[in-house]
Formats: sequence, C-alpha cells, structure tokens
Amino acid sequence: MIPDHATCYRAFAAKDTRFDGRLFGGVLTTGIYCRPICPARLPKSENVRFFPSAASAHEAGLRPCLRCRPETAPDTPAWRGTSATIGRALRLIEEGGLDDHGVGHLAMRLGLGDRQLRRLFMKHVGATPIAVAQTRRILLAKHLLHETQLPMAEIALAAGFGSIRRFNEVFQGLFNRPPSDVRRGLALEVPHVSGGALTLKLRFRPPYDWEGVADFLSHRLYDGVEGFVGEDYVRSFCCGGTQGIVRVGKGGSDWLKLVVSSSGLACLPKVIAVVRAAFDLACDPAAVMAQLSTDPILADLARQRPGLRLPRSWDGFEGVVRAVLGQQITVKAAIALGSRLTSALGQKLSADLAIAGLVTHLFPEPKAVATADLSFLPMPKSRQTTLNAVAKAFVECPDLLAGPTQEVQSRLLAIPGIGRWTADYCGLRVMGDPDVLPATDVALVRAVAKLTHAPSSPIHLEELGRNWHPWRSYGAQHLWASL
Repeated sequence: MIPDHATCYRAFAAKDTRFDGRLFGGVLTTGIYCRPICPARLPKSENVRFFPSAASAHEAGLRPCLRCRPETAPDTPAWRGTSATIGRALRLIEEGGLDDHGVGHLAMRLGLGDRQLRRLFMKHVGATPIAVAQTRRILLAKHLLHETQLPMAEIALAAGFGSIRRFNEVFQGLFNRPPSDVRRGLALEVPHVSGGALTLKLRFRPPYDWEGVADFLSHRLYDGVEGFVGEDYVRSFCCGGTQGIVRVGKGGSDWLKLVVSSSGLACLPKVIAVVRAAFDLACDPAAVMAQLSTDPILADLARQRPGLRLPRSWDGFEGVVRAVLGQQITVKAAIALGSRLTSALGQKLSADLAIAGLVTHLFPEPKAVATADLSFLPMPKSRQTTLNAVAKAFVECPDLLAGPTQEVQSRLLAIPGIGRWTADYCGLRVMGDPDVLPATDVALVRAVAKLTHAPSSPIHLEELGRNWHPWRSYGAQHLWASL
C-alpha cells in the first residue's frame, strides 16, 4: 500500500529520498512515470497518479522517465516482512521464471493457485506477474543501454527477449523511439565491457554496512570457490551450463559494483537476482530500525549498525549443505569441511575464467554429492549420510525450497539428520525469510545472556523475539554480530 495522494505529492515536491524505490509518480499529461527524486519540474497535483511499483506504472500505460531512470531506483519492496511469498515470487521472476513457463508453473513452485498468486500481486505490487516480468525485461535492457557498450543483439539476449526484433518492437512501443536513438544520446565515460567482463551498478537503500557483510563472508570462504581480491568479493557460478565469475565491491553511497565475467549473457538476469539476494539489497533499513530500536535489548545494537544486512547463501543447495556441515561445530571447522568437499567434488572452472590460486572450482552439483563416498570428510558417518540424503532430495526435487517457509522447513525436517536448528538457519540464511529466529542457536542464547547480564534459554529467546516481528532474522543477525 502507498500513502495517500497528498503525502505522495509532498514527497515528490521535496524530492524525498526516503520514498525512492517505494513510490513512482505517473504524469498523466505526458505519459511518463518518475522517481520521487526526479529533477524535472513537478506537474500539478491533479495531473499526477502514484504507483507502488514500476510494473504497476507500466501496466497503466506509462513509460519510464529518461532523466531519473526508474530502472536504477533501489529495490525496496514494501511487502518485505509482510509477504515472504511475494518476495520469493519476484525473485523467481527476476531470475527468468516466466521466460519459459506461464504463471501456473510459477504458482505451483510457490505452492499457490493461479488466482491466489494474481491476487497477491495486485495487492502488494499493483500489477500482474506477467506485467512484472515484462517490466523487468525492458528496465534491465534500458539499464544495459545506459551503462554498457554491449551491442543491441546482446542486450536483447541478456534482458530475456527472444530476439532483437522483439526487443526493438517492445522498446519502440514503449518509448516511441528505437533503442539505438537512446544510446546515441548517451556519452559513456568509460568502456564497461572489456575482456568478456560486464560492469553494472546495483542500487540499494542506504546505509549499507559493507564492512560487516565483507567480514561475515571473509570468515566463511570455501577455498577454490570464493575469495577476496582487495576489498572485492569474488566467486564462481554456473547458470544453465554457463560458467562465470562475479566480483562484488563497494561502489558509491547507494550502490554496489558488480562485475560479471562469463562466456554468455543469457544468465545475466539470474546472476543479478542472486547477487541482490545474497547481499540483501532489497532491505529497507529504516523499517528494520523502526521496529528493532524499540526493543530494550536490540536498541543499542541497531543504532550502532543501522546498515546491517542479512547475507544469504549464493545457492539453495549450497546453503543447506553449509547448514548441515555447521551442525554442532565451529565456523572454522565447518568451512574446512566445505573446502574439502569442493576440492573433491566440485567441477573445475575453465582456464579462461579461473583466478589462479583463488577461484578455481564450482561448488559441487547435487548429483555429484548424492552418490559420493563422503568418508574423506572427517565428521560422523551420520552427517555424511545426511549430506547424501540432502543431495538426493535436490536431485529428485529441484524445487525443494519453493513454497512458504514453514512448508519448506517441514520438507527439510523430513530428511534424516536435519533438526530444528538446521531448518531455522536455512529459513533465515537460505530462503532469506526476514522473520525467522533460530531460538535453539547456542550463540544467540549466549549473546542475549551477555547483553542482559542474566541467564537465558531458547524459550527466553523465543519470547524476546516476539517483539522483533516481522524482522526477527535481523534481530538474530544483530545478536550474532554483537559476539
């Protein structure tokens, strides 16, 4: 839901950055929609209509402004914390979930009916899933037009259009001009594509605790799969059979720098979606702060780290494996196990992509782990069996993590060797649910005891967590960070 018309108009008149990404204004007389920070002169109130998302403005027949560039607005969905299902649906769409299948298939992956999914989208996004997918394609294409020197055919492919002809038709229909005209009017300061590497800016709503995220990642690096080059995080990936490497680093005050090196660009939408999720770029720190700062235990922690983020696993299977390896042992010991697993079963990167001595392998595929003899891992036989079982579950059901959090956790709990802590940790770190509290986590209980100077317990932590809803995952992250 968006504020009333008068409040929205005042936000645009003040060019209020707090509403950037949350609100879009459509000018009915020109057919253009803008961000609240647009430098253009504000039209009369009666000539403006406000929308909760770019997709809803598109569906109303409006086109994005060429000055304020709505495609660069920070991704700050208002439904975060109220509809985790919509968050997952949007992530799947951003990864191309509607490029090859219809809304029915997307709804099935989410455990919903078609009508129910459409109703949720209209309620929270103001547009249908199809409209969101179309908007994603055209805004990504416009982003690439502005920030790269990619040929038009490659932009069309990277944005998810079936052909350059289709791309030209859609662009012409929306902007009343071909994409080549837009590019002709731009003056790119530096080449953004060189040696197969593509550089983009990924926006977020500040503040962003990059140092905290980098510190978290630096203590959990799997040798050969990921590492740091200077202050930038790098890791390997494989998308639809296409290998690549991403490099993510601190950019400006409201964006991270993403460099993608790959042999093909068709995977770009999914890579961008995964990086956004892994680095929690959709977080609204003001909303999290507003809730957690009212709690006597978390208030000081929240004020000390207003830009705290919730780092997520790169991939669902990898995230569950990390959780299983981390059962009842230290982080350092768990990472050593994961590095051994990767070295033994991970596919090697092609020579032109590998970074010698740093990133040389992909994380193992489920099928490689499902039938492997894991006796080379120095851990209990029961945990080796659990890893095999997890891998087999992903082989048999690639959408094992699709659906509401509680349903997914029930599926995980049905796998021998996975208990409450592992299921909760996966809900928080793998699924990215903002409202999961692993109350049985020993470190969290210890953190509460340290802050309150009194004994604590999982039951006590669960009770405290009720005050943190709907941001209990961020409460947990603050407690972990305090240690």
